[in-house]
Amino acid sequence: MYFAALLARTEDGWEASDTELDDVETLSDLADLAREASPDEDTVLVLIEQEDSWFGVVRVDGEDDPRIFVSDAAAAARSSYGEILLTDELLGRDADAEDDLDSLDLDGTEDGEDDDDADEDDGSATAETVPHGPVGDPAILDDLGVGEKELKSLSEDALTEIAEALGASEVLETVR
Repeated sequence: MYFAALLARTEDGWEASDTELDDVETLSDLADLAREASPDEDTVLVLIEQEDSWFGVVRVDGEDDPRIFVSDAAAAARSSYGEILLTDELLGRDADAEDDLDSLDLDGTEDGEDDDDADEDDGSATAETVPHGPVGDPAILDDLGVGEKELKSLSEDALTEIAEALGASEVLETVR
């Protein structure tokens, strides 16, 4: 089960809104959704969790590039919402080099191998490039009261603990 919410920082504190991610296909779409939640270009946090598996925080400050933290990249990679957050840049991949290799037909049949042998390895290369454990910017919430060490140690009820540290637990609970 997934939960996603937007926390927008305002002059009066934090405002929370439940959000549907069904129409979000890219990180840019998600950042645009966050920016719409704060017309004054204040800080907006997108909080996403898959129960007992992983959580992610995307921070959008005005027109700046979004900053991302994902608690477990390997678990998130198995999720459609997690895939939105796990950009090539976040995972340390060179997207241009990967695109160049994808355009080549290197399926192993050049040296007389069967296509069947090459197909067996297709999924493993992708799985190996996604690390187990946290990825992204662990200092994403430092200035808001959640330090790097604390963020990395969160597990169950992570979003609730983040909201408590921000002083936004009541508003987050209203959208749960």
